[in-house]
Amino acid sequence: MNFSSKLIEQAVTELNRLPGIGKKTALRLALHLLNRPEEDAEALGNALIKLRKEICYCKQCHNISDLEICNICSDQQRNQELVCVVESMRDVIAIENTNQYRGLYHVLGGVISPIDGVGPEQLNINSLLGRIKNKKEINEIVLALSPTMEGDTTNFYLSRQLSEYESLKITTLARGVSFGGELEYVDEVTLARSLAARRPYEQG
Repeated sequence: MNFSSKLIEQAVTELNRLPGIGKKTALRLALHLLNRPEEDAEALGNALIKLRKEICYCKQCHNISDLEICNICSDQQRNQELVCVVESMRDVIAIENTNQYRGLYHVLGGVISPIDGVGPEQLNINSLLGRIKNKKEINEIVLALSPTMEGDTTNFYLSRQLSEYESLKITTLARGVSFGGELEYVDEVTLARSLAARRPYEQG
């Protein structure tokens, strides 16, 4: 793709780095911004810079937050006895959009994947165990990881780690979510039903 302007080329190159944005789409976005009032482009740039510099992660659940403790963890109206374990913050958004879950979350930050060099020590597992140990009111853990080989491996590892807490109920999503799919792409109705019909986790 040839450009008559180095500035357009640079903008297209940077936009093209974003997931799902090809060069043609990047060019269309760059030209769109160029044709908008200058303050629109400045507002977008300032929002992205502010996002990158000021965003933080909740010290309790590791979800994205504006504060040290996110608004979900600090909401006393939510069920403090129930913690849903997910792979990423995108899964939190997907579950919240169902309007069917009123418990807390714990974001692992990934799943166990030896082929990618990701082991339990790279995930937020120790902090999950610490939450359960320190918060006696937690009585159910929902393993809501994507139904992939890596997700199932992580579920199995977590269930072994949690088995020492005899009074703790460990459940998983019903298999309305097809194997091999990513949780964030499941439609809201299917995800809501999978949460409502969650069942005890069975090892092996």
